[in-house]
Amino acid sequence: MSIPVPVIEPEATSRGLKRLADQMPRRGWVGLALIAVCWPLDWLLPGLRTQVFFFPLWLGYILVVDSLVFIRSGTSLWVRGRARFLGLFVVSAPVWWLFELFNLRTDNWHYLGRDEFTDFQFGLGATIAFTTVIPAVFGTAELLSTFLKADPRQGVARQPTPVLAAFFALGWAMLACVLIWPRYFFPFVWTSLVCIIEPINGAAGYRTIFSVVKERGWKPVLALGLAGPVCGVFWETWNFYSYPKWTYSVPFVGVLHVFEMPLLGYLGYIPFALELYALYNLISGLTRTVREDYVQIG
Repeated sequence: MSIPVPVIEPEATSRGLKRLADQMPRRGWVGLALIAVCWPLDWLLPGLRTQVFFFPLWLGYILVVDSLVFIRSGTSLWVRGRARFLGLFVVSAPVWWLFELFNLRTDNWHYLGRDEFTDFQFGLGATIAFTTVIPAVFGTAELLSTFLKADPRQGVARQPTPVLAAFFALGWAMLACVLIWPRYFFPFVWTSLVCIIEPINGAAGYRTIFSVVKERGWKPVLALGLAGPVCGVFWETWNFYSYPKWTYSVPFVGVLHVFEMPLLGYLGYIPFALELYALYNLISGLTRTVREDYVQIG
C-alpha cells in the first residue's frame, strides 16, 4: 500500500510568493533590506563590526515580523501605535540590563571583544543592542499566534491571594538560591522573576499572564513560550560569526552546543519570554503609558 505524498506545485508556490510580495508593507521591505545588508557584513567584515550591525540587523527582523503579522491579521504592534511601538525599545534595554546584573553573580555568559571598549563605549553599544529584545519576542509571539488555533476554554480563574502569595514566596526563594549558590541554581534566573512579578501585577491591577489566560485560554502562553526559542535560534545563529560576540560557561550542561549555546540552554528561552511579558506589564502599569490590549498574543 503506497502512501500519498503531497506535491507542492512550483506555480502555486510562485503565486503565493507573489501575493506575499504584493501585500508586504513598505516597512517589511526596509526590514528585508536591513537583513540582506547587515547579516553578511556582520559575519564577514574584519574588526569590531557587530557593535555597528547588531541593532539594524535585529531592527530588520522586527520590521519583517511585524509586516507578516499585519498581512496575516490586519493589525500589528506598528499599526496599533508608533509611539507605543517605540516604547517597546525603550523598555527593553533596562529589562535586559537586569539580567546582565544577575550574570555578575552567575557568570554564565561572557563577551569576547569586551576589552576593546571603554566602559562607556561598551555600555552605550550594549544598551542600543538590548533595545531590540522585547520588540523581537513580542512581535514573534504575535506572528506565531496567527498560526495557533484559538483556545475555547477559559484557562484559569482569578488566582486567590494565598496562591499568589505562594508564587511570590517561591520566586524570592528561587532568587535567593541563585544568589547564594549560583553554580547549582543558575536556571532559576529564568523562572524566579515571573513568580515574583506576577503577584505584584495582580495585586496592583495590572495585566498578568493569569488574566490573559482567563480571557483567552492558553494560546497566548503557548505563543510566548514558542517565541522565546524562535528568537533564541536567531540570536545564537547571528551571534556565531559575530565580533564582539557572547560565549557561555554553563555548569553541568555545557555540552552538545548548537552555535555557542548548549542545547539544553535553549529551554531557558521559554520562561524568559514569560518573564519579559511580566516585566513589560509591570513597567507599563507603573508608567500608565500603554493600554492593556497593545500586545495581542491571543
